[in-house]
Amino acid sequence: MPQRTPRTLRTPKSPGTSPRTTLAAICALLTGIAILAGCSTSPIDRTSSTTSSGMARSDSGAHLAEGPATATLPSADPVPINSAPSVHLPVTVTDHDGRRVTITDTSRIVALDQYGTYGTTVFALGLGSHLVGRDIATKFPAAQSIPNLVADGTSVNIESVIAVHPTVVLTDASLPSVYGARQQLERSGIPVVVGDPARTVASSSSEIEFVADALGVPEAGQALAARTQSELAQARSLSEGHTDDHNRPRVAFIYARGTGLLILGGPGSGADSLIEAIGAEDAGTAAGLHDAFTSLTSEGLIAAKPDALLMMTDGLKSVGGVDGLEKIPGVVQTPAGAHHRVIDADDGQLLSFGPRTGEVAIALARALYRQQS
Repeated sequence: MPQRTPRTLRTPKSPGTSPRTTLAAICALLTGIAILAGCSTSPIDRTSSTTSSGMARSDSGAHLAEGPATATLPSADPVPINSAPSVHLPVTVTDHDGRRVTITDTSRIVALDQYGTYGTTVFALGLGSHLVGRDIATKFPAAQSIPNLVADGTSVNIESVIAVHPTVVLTDASLPSVYGARQQLERSGIPVVVGDPARTVASSSSEIEFVADALGVPEAGQALAARTQSELAQARSLSEGHTDDHNRPRVAFIYARGTGLLILGGPGSGADSLIEAIGAEDAGTAAGLHDAFTSLTSEGLIAAKPDALLMMTDGLKSVGGVDGLEKIPGVVQTPAGAHHRVIDADDGQLLSFGPRTGEVAIALARALYRQQS
């Protein structure tokens, strides 16, 4: 029996950055209601042992180490790109709804979305001391003392938002109540900037620059986006020698909250873009899923043939860790289960997409390919 003690793999600290401050933000991305509302319950289609391009698939896990690993970032907090960025106000921006919004004051910022992206970005831009209200997913240590204005993960508490006297609110439609909230807040004289609710690796830089432009710190936004892209390039380089276009390791993202809620990620889950970013292949997509999330079945998981399983840390704990996961029907019948290849990553970091995406990708690549920092 191979050694199965989880290993912690850390990303290197970026040169020229200040010491880390503190983060964790996203169980809200897939909180029960949000997930179930968008899930398909249809079983995954069975597929042959070919890649999505139709070519025969050899042992793509041959270069992967045995056993589980934890993908860990160097710090729980986002690292500010600039501790005191130059703020240029007033500024007028066009938000995702095509509305022109003018911001004259960023001294009291409220950042609300389901992923924690905006709150994380505010801190990474060096404006963390201006954040007076956050969402449930912006839960990294440096933000813990800031009031959570979306206690249930989806509904904005209008009275609580007004009570913190914001000078600008950043939000998007990932929160179902956002449009009703916007109308009430704007009637109170509070400018509300609505962003794009889509989250992928490719959109991370545009999300950063959108927030930076709205807060009057475009130079900091450009620098932060460039740092993120550099980290993503580093993550991709870690796959070199371990994969090629026709023989990529297949990774399945499984969302769990106990054995009663097990969901397999597919195209559009967000995790698929992270998996692609580290030179691997999303197992759900390769197996023919059409929806972002599909109820997990043993047949579907076996058909997906993952070489490794990717989970949020709390989700893995909720099924009893690696030992409990391997008791779930179908898991040990996959290459991932046979070799105990389970990668977990912090719930608040894995799918927050934005200024930490590059770091997350590096940590995942190191965990998948077992490369030390």
